[in-house]
Amino acid sequence: MRILVLGGAGFMGSNFVRYLVKRYDGVEVYVYDKLTYAGRLENLADVMDSIRFTRGDIADERLLERVVREFQPDVMVNFAAETHVDRSINEPAPFIKTNVLGTFVTLEVARRLEVPLYVYISTDEVYGDLHGVEGAAGEDWPLNPSSPYSASKAAADMLVRAYGRTYGLRYRVVRPCNNYGPYQHPEKLVPRTIVRLLKGRPATVYGDGSQVRDWLYVEDFAEALDAVIRRGGDYEVYNVCAGSYASVREVVEAIVKIMGRDPGRDIVHVRGRPGEDRRYAMTCEKVRALGWRPRVGLLEGLERTVEWYRLNEWWWRPLLDRYVLADEPWGAGP
Repeated sequence: MRILVLGGAGFMGSNFVRYLVKRYDGVEVYVYDKLTYAGRLENLADVMDSIRFTRGDIADERLLERVVREFQPDVMVNFAAETHVDRSINEPAPFIKTNVLGTFVTLEVARRLEVPLYVYISTDEVYGDLHGVEGAAGEDWPLNPSSPYSASKAAADMLVRAYGRTYGLRYRVVRPCNNYGPYQHPEKLVPRTIVRLLKGRPATVYGDGSQVRDWLYVEDFAEALDAVIRRGGDYEVYNVCAGSYASVREVVEAIVKIMGRDPGRDIVHVRGRPGEDRRYAMTCEKVRALGWRPRVGLLEGLERTVEWYRLNEWWWRPLLDRYVLADEPWGAGP
């Protein structure tokens, strides 16, 4: 099997690439990545000898088409995206360009060159805020995004499904919950908390920290995506979640305790993010019917993640910027 991974040098993409290389001998992997601030060759350092790589923007139709013609993938997996909500609040334009227009280009290339299977990595944030709503979002739940980021992902999600209906493009859409683990840029909550504590700064909690998320260790997500590719159905959407619900405050407090610090002293509350969603929740029976189950519980996953960042300062030190060190990252834009 030949798998082309768009955005394969980012956090989730690189973990999926690493999973494929270590799990399968007969899989050929080609990574196509623009190498923005969050996509780095350092994320693939241990597998570069086992993959092919091209630096490119998914909006560069000519280059992407050349790669697809040359590699002739059996599967195109699109991780490529701008993903950080705070950055989308400060500067939404790159999110529209990459997540919407870029995805459109990948669909056009896949359609024209008849790529056998297109897999789009969406997000649970497309369902919007479920605070005050009973139950959880199934795959047929209406999309109701809240931020420029989630709106751009919802638009791309719908484009993918439209290409399936209009052109017959074989697709599968995957909507994961909050992923965390090694190689995640320290602008995101879990590594940001770890890195700030390692740098002697307090952890920050937005507002009262009661925002509830479902937390999935990234290696478990890689296994789920593999199951969708190998055993999933065409023209289907798959929610991927762990059922490990915890508030932002609870996650930050757990990290502080794992690192031997005092939650009463080493956590500060800052102004809440504009338009903050209070609760995400999904049902995930469809992906579990494929035989997948998460293996790593939240506490174990956080312990693994803390240890990885402790041992890999070489990886995160160059990434320290205003989003990591600022108490209110959405206020740190231009």
